[in-house]
Amino acid sequence: MTAPAHGPASYFPAIEKKYGRPITEWKDLIGTSPLTKHMELVTWLKTEHGLGHGHANALVAHTLANDTT
Repeated sequence: MTAPAHGPASYFPAIEKKYGRPITEWKDLIGTSPLTKHMELVTWLKTEHGLGHGHANALVAHTLANDTT
């Protein structure tokens, strides 16, 4: 049995279901964006891609926290 996801990753199943894209695709979009600040990226996902605030925030938080570059 797999442990349930915690933190931002707990939103991932709902994000994939609601917006029809895999999380890796969203993370790639965030990673290739010229924007670098958390709230700039959240606003961009909301305005350009139609994500809700919580979903956009979860994706950005998880992506930036795992950015090793």
